[in-house]
Amino acid sequence: MAGQSEPSLSAIMSERRQLTNLAYRLLGSLADAEDVVQETYARWYAMSRQQQDAIESPGAWLTTVAGRICLDLLGSARVRRERYVGEWIPEPLPEPTEWVSGRPDSTTADPADRVTLDESVNMAFLVVLESMTPAERVAFILHDVFRYPFPEVAEIVGRTPAACRRLASSARRRIRVAQPPATPAARHAGIVRDFKLAWAAKDINALIGLLDPDATATGDGGGLVRAELRPIEGAEQVARFFAGRADTAPGVTILERTVNGQPGLVTQRHGVTVAVLAFDVTGDRIKHIWAVLNPDKLRSWTAG
Repeated sequence: MAGQSEPSLSAIMSERRQLTNLAYRLLGSLADAEDVVQETYARWYAMSRQQQDAIESPGAWLTTVAGRICLDLLGSARVRRERYVGEWIPEPLPEPTEWVSGRPDSTTADPADRVTLDESVNMAFLVVLESMTPAERVAFILHDVFRYPFPEVAEIVGRTPAACRRLASSARRRIRVAQPPATPAARHAGIVRDFKLAWAAKDINALIGLLDPDATATGDGGGLVRAELRPIEGAEQVARFFAGRADTAPGVTILERTVNGQPGLVTQRHGVTVAVLAFDVTGDRIKHIWAVLNPDKLRSWTAG
């Protein structure tokens, strides 16, 4: 019996990474994604062995359940975020080599828990996803990112394949409008590095030169640490804001790190990460800066 059950267990657990990838893109939160995966497996193991054996494709079953849980959470997330203090920004993710588990009882992450970093998790992409309806977001991510056919998407979303096709098309238009052609990675990294140097030097004119005239900077402290409650708008205002906070605390260092697959910055105080900055670069200018300061969203970052 042990020999017969082991392959089944292995096949089930091999879906964990796929489920984590899906749930993170749908929810924008690693902690919530982990909870979804746990709940999905709990529902699988709550079934009898006979019920499990009757499922033709366990992987498809797990994805369907995880997708439906995410859809429910997205519906309630809007209500929760109305009570959120200040702006809500998706949880930033480091490179896998810099990864540590967000769980307090572990020091390293299981490779199966890592989120694959690609263009579908860059911060600008995730922010656009936040503007979509739950059904649009689920239909788009399942079909365009994970390549699920619309009949399978429809089973998860609870609508017809034709309706899901329209939802994904609507979401696709939002992405096209909000995201101009990507700046080459090397150029993106150079601009972020120049921003770091100008920030450290409190050089307002240099900062203004790196920012789009309509640049915005958004902070997320979650009510746990100080952050601006509304986005700062305009190149000069953003430049003055960062220049004015270049040395507000002793022991602070600014590091170049990969944030959600793109060049970004991390500020640390005495070796502990206190802020993660993601940048949207259009051409040769920074269009958006997202600064996550909420410590609950920084648990997956290394301390050193």
